[in-house]
Formats: sequence, structure tokens, C-alpha cells
Amino acid sequence: MAIINAEKTEDLKAKLRGSGTVLVDYGAPWCAPCKMLLPVLEELNDEYGDSVAIVKVNCDELPELAGEAGVMGLPTVIVYSGGQPVEKLVGLRPKSAYQGVLNKYAAVSNR
Repeated sequence: MAIINAEKTEDLKAKLRGSGTVLVDYGAPWCAPCKMLLPVLEELNDEYGDSVAIVKVNCDELPELAGEAGVMGLPTVIVYSGGQPVEKLVGLRPKSAYQGVLNKYAAVSNR
């Protein structure tokens, strides 16, 4: 599954209505750490395939989504399971941090 760029609020809300695991990256094009996170997200997308949906939200274009999610710093990655936020990682983290969170929830959604 390809990484989805949320073009409008409904794009994200539709993804979250599903029952699976969704990783949402709240960032901005001018944010250097956000740019550094992109290759990590692409690797995670390849590794987890259909068991995790990855959605990118541009906080400059969709500030209402960032506000609803309580985003205070960029990048912020929130993992949702069954439509509910279960983990929040603020700032750029090593790939292993994202894998650790996804391993907890992606396995559950595949059962």
C-alpha cells in the first residue's frame, strides 16, 4: 500500500474509520526533521505492507487536523488502532522506535 497524502480532512477521517492500524505523520514541507522522517516511513511502508496504513498530514494545509490531534511539535507521529489514538511520538525518532510501536498494534490488527 502506498503512503497516502491527506488532501482534505475527510481523507484522514475515512482511513481512521477502518479497523486496522494507521500511522499518521503530522509534518510540514519546510520542517527538516519531517524531511528526514520520509525515508523511514517509506521503509516502514515496505516492511509492514497492508498491515499498516501510513498517512501524511501537512499541518500547514490542514491545521484543523493538527489541532484535533494535539500536535505541538513537528514531526508528530500518532498511531491509531481501531480508529483510536494509541501512541504519540513527538520529534524525529530512530526507526526502531516506530517499529516498536507498530509491532504492538499491527500484530493485533492482523489476528
